[in-house]
Formats: sequence, C-alpha cells, structure tokens
Amino acid sequence: MFEEIFFPPAAAKHRNAPLADQRAGYLLKLNASGAQRATLRKNANAHLNLVRLLDLRDGDTISQNDIETAARLWANPEGRRSDREATNKARQRFISHCADLLHHLGWIEPDDAIHPYATELSVYETWLRKERGLSPETVHGYCRAANHFLTRIAGRGIPFGALSMADIDDIIGDEHRRGIWSRRTLHDHAQRLRSFIVFAEKRQWCRPGLGAGIVAPGYRADEVLPKGIKRNDVERLLASLSGKRTVDLRDRAILLLFTSYGLRVSEVAGLCLDDFDWDAEMLRVRCPKPGRIQLWPLSQEAGRAILCYLRHGRPKGHGRAVFFTSRAPVRPLDRKALGKIVRDRLAGIGVVTGRRGPHALRHATAQHLLDRGMSMKVIGDFLGHRDPSSTAIYAKVNLAALREVAAFDLEALL
Repeated sequence: MFEEIFFPPAAAKHRNAPLADQRAGYLLKLNASGAQRATLRKNANAHLNLVRLLDLRDGDTISQNDIETAARLWANPEGRRSDREATNKARQRFISHCADLLHHLGWIEPDDAIHPYATELSVYETWLRKERGLSPETVHGYCRAANHFLTRIAGRGIPFGALSMADIDDIIGDEHRRGIWSRRTLHDHAQRLRSFIVFAEKRQWCRPGLGAGIVAPGYRADEVLPKGIKRNDVERLLASLSGKRTVDLRDRAILLLFTSYGLRVSEVAGLCLDDFDWDAEMLRVRCPKPGRIQLWPLSQEAGRAILCYLRHGRPKGHGRAVFFTSRAPVRPLDRKALGKIVRDRLAGIGVVTGRRGPHALRHATAQHLLDRGMSMKVIGDFLGHRDPSSTAIYAKVNLAALREVAAFDLEALL
C-alpha cells in the first residue's frame, strides 16, 4: 500500500519501520472506504510518527493519554523537523488518525479503564432497556449521567461502596461551580443520577438512603422561552444552499427536513431509504423519544431535494442510511455531525450567537406554525409531543396575540 501513495524513497521508509503490515492493512481499509491519496498519506505519516515516538510493538495496549503525549512530542518543532510548532488543529488531527488506527487494531485501552464499574453500568443499562422499556435515547442519557458520575468518583479515589451523601453533593456542586451546565442541565443530571443511585442501593452496590438525599435543583419546564431561529434567518439559510456540490445537495435535504417537519436530530440520523414511500408521497420517521413511528406527507420541495441528493450526491454501496459523510471514510451521519452541519451553515449566513443547533430549527418550525394560527393540539401532533405541556410553552411567544392584548383599549371598561 505504501508504494501506491508515496514515491519509492518514502515508501521504503514506511515499509522498513516497525508494524508495517498492520499500518498498511489499515490504509487498505481506508482506501476501500473511498479515502483520497492525500488522506492516506496524512494517516500513514501520523502512524509512522506514533510508532517511533512510543516505540510500539505488536500487541501493545495504548491509552488515550499515551496518544496525546505522542501528539505533544510530535507537535514540537524538533518532532516535526520544522521551524514552528504544529497548530492545535494539526495536533488534533494527529490524535484522531492515531486513535483510529489503534481502535482498528484493538490495541487502545478500553473506555471502561476510566472507572472499574463497567459491569455495573452494563447491568443498569439492561434494566433501563428491558425492565423499564425506555427508548434508546433515554437509556443513553441515563447511562451517560451514571458513567460521568462513576468517572468522577474514580478520579477522586472514592470506592462506590464507601460513597457518602457529602461526596455526591460535592461532585454535583463542582459541576455548578464550573459554570458550564445550565440549571436545566443540572436538574436533569441530578434526576438521572438519583435513578442510578436508587438502582445501586437495591443491589447493595452502595450505602442505602443515598438516592433519597439527591434533590434536583428547582426548575420548571416552561420558565424560559423556547430559543429558536427567526423565520427570516431560516429563509436565508435555505436560500444559501443553491449550490450543486455534493455537500450542498446533502445539506439542503437535511435542513429542509429540520425546518419543514421540525424533526429531532436523532430522527434525521435514523432515516433509511425504506422510510420514503414515493408512490404515496409519505415519509415514515422512527421517533426514539416518544418510542413510536410517525407518518408525514412528503412535501414537494423536500421530496425534490432528497431525490436530487439520492441521485447525484449520495455514495453508493455503503448501506441503507440516507445521509453520509462527504469525505472518507464514508459513513452515515450521526447526531454530532448533523449538529455541526446546522451550526456551520448558520454561521455562513452570519448567525453566530444564541442557540444554533438542530433543536433551534425545531423550535422555529413550531413558532412558525403558531404564528400562522395553528392550534396547540395540531402543533403538538405535528411535532410528536405526547404531553400537551410540551407544546403549551409556545403560547408564551405568540407575538401576534400579545400585540392584540397590548392594543386593547381598557378605558371603555372604566
């Protein structure tokens, strides 16, 4: 493989270095996924530097910290044979390339090495999924909160069995003092953590009575206004996607799904080719949060955009998912990638403040329907809300109705 992407002297350097067969095998996998020659060369160079800096041997187990240490050494001018230090972006790319190789080889230290409670976390995840019957999205959120907490206590050297209420308060208090989490996030985290601690008590993993002592910070779901994108910004966003590049065709189809139907990011990520009934002009969406399947009539504009992407932009032979990355390795877009697409596209039209993720587009869709006179029941059904209170919050920002109240003449009643 090295001979195909490098000139002979460079190819010989890579071939004669340790672990040549393993490195070449991973490059073959990248090449089969559609990676371009420049991408293959960047990966190969990063792998060669990693092998030399860490003196890797067959079967070694490498931690994420080891990779970051190698990246710091490589970033120095001496490590790169350069007169300046590598940029942070280049350093992160080096880490990513090396981590991908080690994951492929199975040599990277597993994530459960961060704390010794992987078995307990797995039992909890199974209980949430099978016994409580929660949706995959909800299970993921609860397990993430539990994993975050277990990582924190392991970092402090606190055995789970010796956990005290003071330890829990201190860890939650640390999150508040960092100032990164909002009150809503702290509220949700505390509730999810209480669920895990109560579960752990019943299995005698920790002291009894701890769960009852976890009190979530006060929060009302309707105490703040929904933060959406203004309608004129939505229209400018869609107008900016008139290009014919593959990435433009893909992003226009994605953004039309967000803005036309108010879909959640997980719903767009989960779409597959079988979800489109072109004869009946219907769209079938699996809604992980309510845990059901919902049907929408497929609008002409959204349908044309999706067909255009399927015919002229979507890579072939990579599965039944609808949306894929535009660069190798080709893989279905996940929630993180979809969020980045929305934020980058909004930044491209000058929207760089406030909430700018896919959920902000969902709010914008709800507000647009409300401004057009749709009832709360219709809007709730359209968005897939099970609880009417989830939709009622939009009544607080019905500007047309508020203007009517403000213009009402009270003098006639006096």
